[in-house]
Amino acid sequence: MGVLRILVDGYSLLHNWPELAPGWPRHSERARDELVHVLTRYYDATGTPVTVFFDGAGRAPGAPKAELPSPVEVLYSRAGQTADQMIERAAHRFAGVGEVLVVTDDRAERDVVRGFDGSTASCANFIRMIEDALTELRDELRVHNRTERNRFKRGS
Repeated sequence: MGVLRILVDGYSLLHNWPELAPGWPRHSERARDELVHVLTRYYDATGTPVTVFFDGAGRAPGAPKAELPSPVEVLYSRAGQTADQMIERAAHRFAGVGEVLVVTDDRAERDVVRGFDGSTASCANFIRMIEDALTELRDELRVHNRTERNRFKRGS
């Protein structure tokens, strides 16, 4: 059985991926939105649900909500709690249901997750996983489009 869900420490991943949203502060809404966009593409390529956790209150008050629902769940910690605590709690709850993968560079958090048989990945490894999955999808689409183009030409 594969991974049931991927739980991502959003700011940990953003701080380790400077090529994502270059020129934008790592805690900015723009950087978070770009991360969610890439994670959505990853979901499209793999079909594995992703939840990304951020410390803080989320979008600025009065900011419009996304018009279309995203296949990537985005959660923000409330006052008095951290994204790490939320990730650990979620990983523990999923432990009885199936395998989860927690993405973070926080060693203490990875140790806690491994303590109840969760899997972990460093941010660098997960970035490679994303890049590989998107490259594979791009290649598959290229082959599919070429095949369909040739089939269409033969039918004309």
